[in-house]
Amino acid sequence: MVTGRTTHRGLAVLTALAAVTIMPGAVGVASADGLPAYRTADGATPIRGAASTADVPEFGNGPHTDTLKRGERKYYAIPLDARTNAYFSVVAAPPHGAKVEDHRDKLTLSVQDSSGTTCDRDADAAFHGGGAPYPIADYATRRIGPDRTACQSAGPYYLVVGREGSATSGPDPWPIELTRLTEPALKGSTPGKPAEGSRPTGTPPPPTTGSKRKARGGTGFNDAGSVGQGLWKDRIRPGETRFYRVPVDWGQRLNLSAELPNSTATASAHVPDALGLTVYNPARGTVDDNAFVPYDGKPAAAKLFTAPVDYGNRFGYSDSVQAMRFAGWYYLEVTLHPDTAPFFPKGTDLTLRVDVRGKAHAGPGYAEPTRDFTVTPDDRETADKGLTAQQAADGGSLRALGYAGLGAGVVLLAGLAAWTLMARRQGAAQVPAAPPSLPQQVSPSRTTEQRPAPPAPPSQEGLPPEQFGQPRGW
Repeated sequence: MVTGRTTHRGLAVLTALAAVTIMPGAVGVASADGLPAYRTADGATPIRGAASTADVPEFGNGPHTDTLKRGERKYYAIPLDARTNAYFSVVAAPPHGAKVEDHRDKLTLSVQDSSGTTCDRDADAAFHGGGAPYPIADYATRRIGPDRTACQSAGPYYLVVGREGSATSGPDPWPIELTRLTEPALKGSTPGKPAEGSRPTGTPPPPTTGSKRKARGGTGFNDAGSVGQGLWKDRIRPGETRFYRVPVDWGQRLNLSAELPNSTATASAHVPDALGLTVYNPARGTVDDNAFVPYDGKPAAAKLFTAPVDYGNRFGYSDSVQAMRFAGWYYLEVTLHPDTAPFFPKGTDLTLRVDVRGKAHAGPGYAEPTRDFTVTPDDRETADKGLTAQQAADGGSLRALGYAGLGAGVVLLAGLAAWTLMARRQGAAQVPAAPPSLPQQVSPSRTTEQRPAPPAPPSQEGLPPEQFGQPRGW
């Protein structure tokens, strides 16, 4: 016999199944102080670098994760061809509260051939934020070109990653994330170094008019929030780092400003390196990482102005110009020092002024299609809407999942209704019919069981979009 309890249990089970079907993905884990940790790429493969090339693991396709102790150096095997430029980036993300020392705590990176020859200059990424820990990153390269002599043939190569630091800094291992990108060869001749006049000499005023749109900063490169031309507003807490990304095409340059408002607290402190703004190129190479500004309770702004994107910048005269060597998504990293807590005990608004200057033009002409070093109309639309990298990557599947979740809910509810009706009919069939010679009346000593009406299907009206598989903001 079907009872109200059985019906409710069936509804609960089906509802739970529907909820599992439309459950969103996991998010980054928060630290003890409530600040989110750096989120590595979904599906990143753990790897353990070796101290010697005698027993070195192969660094395959896709992102990888490892850890690095102070004073440690690790090797990873990277087979390379003789046609494409290879970029190997490493992100170090010390946990919140870790002790670091400016300029002395750093990552070192290089690509070497089997004889130990360094293919390009050694790269490094150091801290510049007044002892505050935040993610740092850079890349090492193997570049093919007529101006190169070393590392031009196919064969075995090694990515060498080290960590330097003083005895006064924290000894705990740093989580690191390793990625690789390849840049195709060109179809025609190689462009030369751009004219000297392309070097930025002064920072022009950023955008001053227009309404502020909501930005969704991420914890790192993998969940960075997209921003486009104009004014954007987000929230940031002391000790937190927020990542954003903006599409920059060939011939365009970035004019940026990250701003803190005045403090309404009665604090009277002075923080020398309060707000930091760092820019990375599409291969996670550092464009500029020295823009930390002080704060004393008055409005403050960290500003950056880059060179225009040009293939020939790789032959340029400075690191900041060389990094502007290809089109694609450029990343903005904004850090608020923990010592600003007396000014912003509950966090503060952060204003971003994004100015993408210059007219986009065609690229140098790669011999093969490349998604990493180009800008598409979809990229510009994503930036204009302010979507996160994850939302943009899962846009189609999220919509499909939302509709599928809604359809699954309808099917489940219809199935529940049919199941309830069948159960009622079976229950009625099991009750013996009264003899025809006797009046069909209820005996005073027995009462018929009162079966409660089945619960009404939940209405979509008034429920949040997540209940029906459609995330907020879409």
